[in-house]
Amino acid sequence: MTQTPFPSIAPAGPARPAHAPGRARRALRWAAVLACAPYLTLKIAWILGSHVGIPEGSSLLDHRALMIIANGVTVLMDATVVVLALLLTRPWGLRTPVWLLAAPMWIATGLLTPIMAGYPLQLLLAAFGGGEGPSADGASEPFLADWVFTVVYTGFIVQGIALGTLFALYARDRWGHLWRGRMWDVPRPGGRWPRILASAAALLALLPLTLHLLWAAGSTAGLDAAQAKDRTADFHVLQALDVLYLVAAVAGALVLAFRRLPGLPVKVPLALAWAGSGAVGCWGGWLLLASLLRPADDLAARPTTPSLLAYSVQMIIGLCMAGAGFGFLRERAGSSA
Repeated sequence: MTQTPFPSIAPAGPARPAHAPGRARRALRWAAVLACAPYLTLKIAWILGSHVGIPEGSSLLDHRALMIIANGVTVLMDATVVVLALLLTRPWGLRTPVWLLAAPMWIATGLLTPIMAGYPLQLLLAAFGGGEGPSADGASEPFLADWVFTVVYTGFIVQGIALGTLFALYARDRWGHLWRGRMWDVPRPGGRWPRILASAAALLALLPLTLHLLWAAGSTAGLDAAQAKDRTADFHVLQALDVLYLVAAVAGALVLAFRRLPGLPVKVPLALAWAGSGAVGCWGGWLLLASLLRPADDLAARPTTPSLLAYSVQMIIGLCMAGAGFGFLRERAGSSA
């Protein structure tokens, strides 16, 4: 007796013919690549010892080795955007294994989405005198010059728009049949793991959801001394956005896993689960790593147990909900086949 392999996420029928990208896709590719230049230039300059954009007395100058390692990692991360822009617009990109594309795109979506949403709001608050201007975490500590945030975050927004549009076009070409129609067109769930992952993630989300709600409302419970002292309107806005990312991830994953809201277009919960899980999981992992690598001599900024727990749980939530979304796509691919 032979076994039938589980269908992969690939379009039914013959593969699309390879073709050169149109003018719009080429323009988006160049926009994504050129938007990486300011960030990469600054990071490489800092690795080589330059202090451009770093004020005297900044905490970034206190730990040279750690700064080199951190900047080296982020250079590689941003260089991945260039690779993705090429992959999404070249004929050979259509033959790329799913995991090799989906994983870095999910991470890129997760890291860029909060910046694309939060930075304009921070600028708006600053324009009306309600904030201290954009910073890495909403704090007012001047560890970088203001123009650095303007240049770098503007580049990130351009990267996000260009790369996101290219990925949407690519995904439509390769897997568009998987999210056509409405939820009532989707067969009843056959596998239990997507439902288990979505349910577990929804329960885990109660912890970070509660903390972010408290912090957005003005509570200092669970914050370290530096965070409690440096809170501004920016901080509260960013915490409120963290609540929205959690809600979007939970809502999208549960709708996909349990086939709720039958009249809803399939692409809506899929987009919510994709962007929400990325923002929650990737930023949770990034903040957890940054907290653990923070120098031990900075007592005021030492991460608290609730913060570390929230970041860890967010990382787990993001992975679980991404797994639930991938399970949905595999089921849909199986029914299509």
